[in-house]
Amino acid sequence: MPPTFIIGTGRCGSTLVHEIVARHPAVGFVTNLDDLGIRQGNAQQLTLWRRLPAALSDKGRARLAPSEGYRVISRDVSPALVDPVADPTAADLSPWLNERLHAFVDDRMRHLDAAEVFVHKFTGWPRARLLDTAFPGANFVHVVRDGRAVANSWLQMDWWRGHLGPTGWHFGPLPAALDDAWAHVGRTQPTLAGVAWRLLTDTYEECAAELGRRWLTVRYEDLVADPKAQITRVLDHIGLPWNDAFESGLGRYAFSPARLTAYRDELSPAQITDIEKVIGDNLERYGYDRVSTPGDQ
Repeated sequence: MPPTFIIGTGRCGSTLVHEIVARHPAVGFVTNLDDLGIRQGNAQQLTLWRRLPAALSDKGRARLAPSEGYRVISRDVSPALVDPVADPTAADLSPWLNERLHAFVDDRMRHLDAAEVFVHKFTGWPRARLLDTAFPGANFVHVVRDGRAVANSWLQMDWWRGHLGPTGWHFGPLPAALDDAWAHVGRTQPTLAGVAWRLLTDTYEECAAELGRRWLTVRYEDLVADPKAQITRVLDHIGLPWNDAFESGLGRYAFSPARLTAYRDELSPAQITDIEKVIGDNLERYGYDRVSTPGDQ
């Protein structure tokens, strides 16, 4: 089966989707031990992880869990795939990079006899056009979350470099239209986080238009409201059956709506209004209502 890539802006719920899908016995994936240089030479790590409670996968503790594997990708493939200044496309896929990407996937799947599909997660830029060129037929699952919630969460992360502005952050120079939009609301930090969500979301939408039926978008809020329905969509998209082992794995997770609208308390009304001035159209395309009134806009 062609690989599947679970992708999202970051702080969007993609880790949850990745971990749930990785509970399926037919899925192969990179673990955080592999990322730390402890190679997964057989299926024992994956089998062990599937038996662990979901709480033991929490970040910030000693754990075994699926991983984006940025350190091992940087070592074994290229840092160009880890923190690119712009979204990598087919034009960035040199024969050398293509060979290393395939060797990375093949080397890990070779030791996983029961695995039928390699599933990996990337956040930030989608990288979908490069990955699609490297792996024709690959499937993509885009996890999207309310941009106001994502912006609020980014601002609270110690790795967020938005305070350095577009000359020092994660995503390179802003397009002129977005820079003008940011300037119009006073170049504030919360609004820049919203601008980043829009920048990435615009790129995701371009990729979705090119990839057609191989692209599936899942809203984080819908996942929390009805996990079984949304995960069924994901498995159908990948081409995996629902089975008892997977049902047991899904049952290890609790889905709470507690943080869905936390941004309303953790950002000021004025900050929310300014963010909506920049990303309001994108929010509405994904079915999110604006909080501010038309007069505020």
